[in-house]
Amino acid sequence: MFRRLYHYAALPNFYGFAEQLTPWLGGLTAVLMVVGLVGGLVLAPPDYQQGESYRIIFVHVPSAWMSLFVYVAMAAFAATGLVWRLKLAEVLAAASAPIGASFTFVALVTGSLWGRPMWGTYWVWDARLTSELILLFLYLGYMALYASISDKRAASRASAVLALAGVVNVPVIHFSVQWWATLHQGPTVSKLGAPAIHSSMLVPLLVMVVAFNVYYFMVLLIRARAEILEREHNATWVQTPGAV
Repeated sequence: MFRRLYHYAALPNFYGFAEQLTPWLGGLTAVLMVVGLVGGLVLAPPDYQQGESYRIIFVHVPSAWMSLFVYVAMAAFAATGLVWRLKLAEVLAAASAPIGASFTFVALVTGSLWGRPMWGTYWVWDARLTSELILLFLYLGYMALYASISDKRAASRASAVLALAGVVNVPVIHFSVQWWATLHQGPTVSKLGAPAIHSSMLVPLLVMVVAFNVYYFMVLLIRARAEILEREHNATWVQTPGAV
């Protein structure tokens, strides 16, 4: 198993593997998205309190979840590259940042759209919203720092330090609704015991979460391949057609 992982850790081998896997992930993403959206937007009943406006959760909740998941993954890749000098880990960290920033932006926008009918305003300096906004700034800071250094290895090391420092914000976001008085709705799916959401809503929501996860891995492979080509453009295997 470790020999196989070591094999794919080489950039040329990973590039070929990513090229083969990407279409399958794309197809799976499309299927899961259709199933989740139809289940959430068409088949699920209106909420007894929020009416039809609650349906934004089928985009907002997966986006918010992925904003945290991708940051943890990015920090883990960054730490691996920092400690073991593994080029592939550096590539995956750099490729993850724009995806995570996009999920965070979508989570903030959809949360604001949901907040208008629920709270009467698009934005409040709520603990959850504020810490999520800080997460977006961490992503943008990582991307800016990485882009500002021409040497990719040095850029990866510098941005890895920032990524690891920002990990402390992840549990703050997750537990903010429990630690402080907040307008944001408390946990309904991840709470201990039975989730406080009906199965007709829970099932499509979980399908959308899985769809967003698969989408992340698909886009990660696409961006990683582009990052590899940028780093290795002078390598023989890149300049030789059919070498991979």
